[in-house]
Amino acid sequence: MAIATINPTTGLIEHEFEPHDHAEVESRIAGAQTAFEALRDTTFEQRGAWVRNAAELLEDEAEQLARLITVEVGRPIPAARAEIYKSAKGLRFYADRAEAFLAPTQLADPSAVGARSAGTRYAPIGVVLAVMPWNYPFWQVLRFAGPALMAGNAALLKHASNVPQAALYLDTLFERAGFPAGSFRTLLIPASGVERVLRDPRVKAATLTGSEHAGRSLAAVAGSEIKHVVLELGGSDPFIVMASADIERAVDVAVTARNQNSGQSCIAAKRFVVHSDVYDEFTRLFTERVTGLRVGDPMDETTEVGPLATQAGRDELAEQVMDAVAKGATVLAGGSAPLLDGWFYLPTVLADLTSDMRLYGEEAFGPVATVYRVADRNEALRVANGTTFGLSSAVWSDDPDEQDWFIKRLDAGAVFINGMTASYPELPFGGVKDSGVGRELSAEGIREFCNLQTIWRG
Repeated sequence: MAIATINPTTGLIEHEFEPHDHAEVESRIAGAQTAFEALRDTTFEQRGAWVRNAAELLEDEAEQLARLITVEVGRPIPAARAEIYKSAKGLRFYADRAEAFLAPTQLADPSAVGARSAGTRYAPIGVVLAVMPWNYPFWQVLRFAGPALMAGNAALLKHASNVPQAALYLDTLFERAGFPAGSFRTLLIPASGVERVLRDPRVKAATLTGSEHAGRSLAAVAGSEIKHVVLELGGSDPFIVMASADIERAVDVAVTARNQNSGQSCIAAKRFVVHSDVYDEFTRLFTERVTGLRVGDPMDETTEVGPLATQAGRDELAEQVMDAVAKGATVLAGGSAPLLDGWFYLPTVLADLTSDMRLYGEEAFGPVATVYRVADRNEALRVANGTTFGLSSAVWSDDPDEQDWFIKRLDAGAVFINGMTASYPELPFGGVKDSGVGRELSAEGIREFCNLQTIWRG
């Protein structure tokens, strides 16, 4: 894929960039290693001041960056703006808490291990490679960068090839904020160049947010090099609505949960699993609301659903819908591309899904919702767990026993009760099964790229 900004609203190329050659990549890896050697001797207080500076730069330049996001990926501008402020908040979260999250520990009775003192400390691991997606081009990167830098690591970013301007902004952000040169650098390279970087002995670990295929490829290389990885991959999150639920509230949240960012989110609700007692009411209200969403120019402050970020993504989604319809699925809303320039797809609701349809087992990365009628909680659980994914889930029920029953049985990295799945700096984030390994955010996220050292003194 070319390294270029192609405006998804128009389909036109805005900017093209030459990839970095081997000499430039080598220079940037060497610079990151030098920066790490300096960073590990700085204090939490110093790193925290620099990270707060970066947060201030983001907020000062929020309008410029929001427009950049909208041009590169077609995200409606109010949501693009919110992404920048969320990213700044995430940076400050780690600036304020990293020292406590990585505090050393001491055994209460070191004599039990024959020592005068014994305990643990978290040491930075070194240079970490981040392979990041386009759908949240700032938040996805900065929720890694904040904790990585606060821990004393340096980082290299291989961003998605369709968001080069976001990547180049991030390339200079932390140096502008005061970090040593090389602490965080972008590599403008194609996906085929990732293996060479990961095999470099100066690169100690990697994190990837992206497709299952990309995660498997990166993990295979990292495994052969005995390097640690964190993978946040695809999702096909169930949104379970039981008979006791507040249906109107569930519908309100369901519309946003499926269609935010034009449905292009790993943690978006994708499969709506609804108890037969409330299925007709939920489906009617949900379809009405989805049909009424405003599709159009993402620069318009009133637009609710913009284009998909890539033509290939839009075409893939259309093929999944056509496959389902050809095999008997019922279109309740949408089901086609509107007559607009760019890579739009109408918000869609499909019913009567069967296991031979692609949408039954595949992730739909766009504004397509599938609804399933179930007779009881056991059938709801079978449908919910009936994919290879296990990122997150939502359960709508006003019965505490029923809530606990699902919490204990859902194969997912998170369960949200009567709410929409979202990522928060305060909570760990990640999945199980084909949705990945490891955790981002919270204390767990900053510790992923640290060496937990045992310290024994005799």
